[in-house]
Amino acid sequence: MIEKLAIIASLVAIAFLFLKVIRLRSSKREYEAQLKASQQRFQRELIQAKDERDLLLDALGDAFLIVDSRANILFANSAAQRLFRGRVLTGRPVREAFLDPRLAEALLLCLETGEPVRSRVVLPQQTSPLGDLETRGNNAWIIDAAQLCDTLGGNPNTRVVIRDATSEYQLDQIRKDFVANASHELRTPLAIINGYLENLLDDGMIEDTEIAKRFLTVMKKHTERISRIVEDMLVISRLESGEASAIKIEPFKLRLCVKDVLERLESVVRSQQADVFMHLQDDEVTLQGDRFYWTQVLFNLVENALKQNPYKDLKIVVGSSESGDNVLIWVKDNGIGIPSADLPHIFRRFYRVEKHHSQLDVKGTGLGLSIVKRAVEAHHGTISVTSVPGIETKFLMTIPKSPF
Repeated sequence: MIEKLAIIASLVAIAFLFLKVIRLRSSKREYEAQLKASQQRFQRELIQAKDERDLLLDALGDAFLIVDSRANILFANSAAQRLFRGRVLTGRPVREAFLDPRLAEALLLCLETGEPVRSRVVLPQQTSPLGDLETRGNNAWIIDAAQLCDTLGGNPNTRVVIRDATSEYQLDQIRKDFVANASHELRTPLAIINGYLENLLDDGMIEDTEIAKRFLTVMKKHTERISRIVEDMLVISRLESGEASAIKIEPFKLRLCVKDVLERLESVVRSQQADVFMHLQDDEVTLQGDRFYWTQVLFNLVENALKQNPYKDLKIVVGSSESGDNVLIWVKDNGIGIPSADLPHIFRRFYRVEKHHSQLDVKGTGLGLSIVKRAVEAHHGTISVTSVPGIETKFLMTIPKSPF
């Protein structure tokens, strides 16, 4: 009897053990299924988070890179891909990805010190990140690098932002050049005036009427030059100020504007024995714009043609025609022309073309063509120039009929 009870107890124990093994296996399968589901969910959430991150960083207008502790690029947003077009970035060292090592200096300094670094880099056109598409000459870039504090694994990654600062750099250079050139242009006539005054006062020449009159005539000439430079500088300043009041829009007859310009220059035209013609396709053509600035534009172009060609038989034509929604206005002459090397630069402030007649001392302020370009652009137009020396030099302006 005892033996039977022992057998039954053993069978019961085996049954309980078997049931326990079954439960354990079931629990393991459930655990493995839950683990797999968790891993899949985590993977989906990770991919979703990465997509959201990429979407957010791709929305940035500036190039954005993530670099590991060994200076290898882990991530580059769309702006970076566009900036370094044609080059593979991800997985490459920054020294290989950047054409100019100066772009990487701020990043490498950040990796070395662990401190945020922000610097501006000015590059020649040949080594711009844009490669062959760079057409702006010297280009400037702001490099902003800082380590990310939440990087896993103990080796922090570094984020790098690259912003194109070429426009600001070029504007700053223009401003510096403008101040330097303006100072030079004003210093010369002031020095001449001061020298003549010293001679008149210190050397007792003021009592000699003939000499005093000659000196005062020269001083008056240079005083007028200073006044013209200041007026031209104020005009450019107004045009570039962006103020709404800088341009006053009202309809006016182009013919009356041209007539006013020719009347103001009549004495110069007569003294040079030049011929100036007005050829308007439509005598009643009306422009929508600021008549004051259009008078400045046409005056400067016609006066420039007269000053640069102080010879007989000069012919100047002021003309216009319509082309679709635009009005074409031009001023052309048959003078000695503009050398091809100078054509790209003639609208720069204080730029003067060195011609063989420079000994005649024909000088303007050097701002006339700059005013022309700024005024035309302020009316949403464009201006171009072509020149065949001795045959035709033509300034062509294309203006929308309704620019505002």
